[in-house]
Amino acid sequence: MSTSYTEAQFGSFFDVPAGEDLTSWFTHLCEDQAAAFPAPAAAFEAPLAMADPRKRGAEYQLGPEASGVKRQRSPTSSRENSGGSNDGDHEQSSPAAVGGGRGGGRRLWVKERDHEWWDRMSSPACPEEEFRRAFRMSRATFEAVCEELSAVVAKEDTMLRAAIPVRQRVAVCIWRLATGEPLRLVSKRFGLGISTCHKLVLEVCAAIKGVLMPKVVQWPENAAEVAAQFEAASGIPNVVGAMYTTHIPIIAPKANVAAYYNRRHTERNQKTSYSITVQGVVDAAGAFTDVCIGWPGSMSDADVLDRSALYAQRGAAGRLQGQWVVGGAGYPLMDWLLVPYTRQNMTWTQHVFNERVDGVRAVARDAFQRLKARWGCLQKRTEVKLQDLPVVLGACCVLHNICERAGDAVDPDNAFQIFDDDMVADNPVRSQEAVPVRDLISHKLLHRNSDDGPGFPFK
Repeated sequence: MSTSYTEAQFGSFFDVPAGEDLTSWFTHLCEDQAAAFPAPAAAFEAPLAMADPRKRGAEYQLGPEASGVKRQRSPTSSRENSGGSNDGDHEQSSPAAVGGGRGGGRRLWVKERDHEWWDRMSSPACPEEEFRRAFRMSRATFEAVCEELSAVVAKEDTMLRAAIPVRQRVAVCIWRLATGEPLRLVSKRFGLGISTCHKLVLEVCAAIKGVLMPKVVQWPENAAEVAAQFEAASGIPNVVGAMYTTHIPIIAPKANVAAYYNRRHTERNQKTSYSITVQGVVDAAGAFTDVCIGWPGSMSDADVLDRSALYAQRGAAGRLQGQWVVGGAGYPLMDWLLVPYTRQNMTWTQHVFNERVDGVRAVARDAFQRLKARWGCLQKRTEVKLQDLPVVLGACCVLHNICERAGDAVDPDNAFQIFDDDMVADNPVRSQEAVPVRDLISHKLLHRNSDDGPGFPFK
């Protein structure tokens, strides 16, 4: 229903004087209302760029004074950052102010992680026995390693975060080597990102190999003292080292896979096996004096020896004249390498000699057993890439020597039995001049055995 009014009737509703023009009256009324109310604020500014919703969790949260500034990707999203989100954890996050006072500067969202285990282990109140079981070495040995590596592995704090302490860096590496745990579990124990733990393991292993190996893995300077220790135990004179070659299981590589196929382990275990080799020479105490790491597992012991620095720089170079390195039947007899007889229908003299040689060789075999028992990462296939594995294995050998010389024994609960198939060299005699020398040693050992009575100290 609609109602019409005359101009006079409508004006009476608003007290408009009679005869005044309503059009001009409404114009003045609107101007008065505009003066009474200020103009509204400008509309919100359009964002400079549409943010990618997949990256919202990795952006900086800006303070009120930084409105309108384009957001940047946070360093916490990088693989190197300890707060990386690639480990699958779902922990709460908290803002950490970066620079400036309250409300000033940028704020970084840092992922909160549980450090309880590492805080307990690094505390002086942690029992020595618990620390030794965790890291396979005493606290004093651990602190000595940290001191040696501090200048190389230490990092400086940045504006975004505090650097990981040296002790924690070294602990991540040693724990990973000792237990062989997956990086996912190492990350949870130390409250760090998975990629950070992976990077720390490689960095610390490289530092151990580069800084400590030249100091710790050395050919004996006093060869006469080492020879006297071997002779007192075995009766064989002028022995400066015992040699052994073991295999480390690996995941099948993508390239040249046939070279790493270990036929002997595959046949024994009824499971396809791939490996790389570690050749080591040890002194009478079981500490490594020479190592050759990384040759494919399909190679024989003799082939590995031919490609080692021991052969090229010492044996073939004539630097071992008048000295012996004792090895197994997989190596050939040379004028510096003493190996057992491999012929059938041996004489009693040759049997006695082989028993004594096997006793010397057992020193190296036992050293490798303690190496694998101490560092559990060597007992199973590892996540480490093939090109990085020699550095990791070298670090294990260095830490083995440090623990052996510090008197840190292997926990019996961690004992490990190695299984490396004995082989016979294709060419068991390379030096004809060494044949009569070996026969003479065998003859003397037989007479010494009859004078001193049966038995061998190593066995």
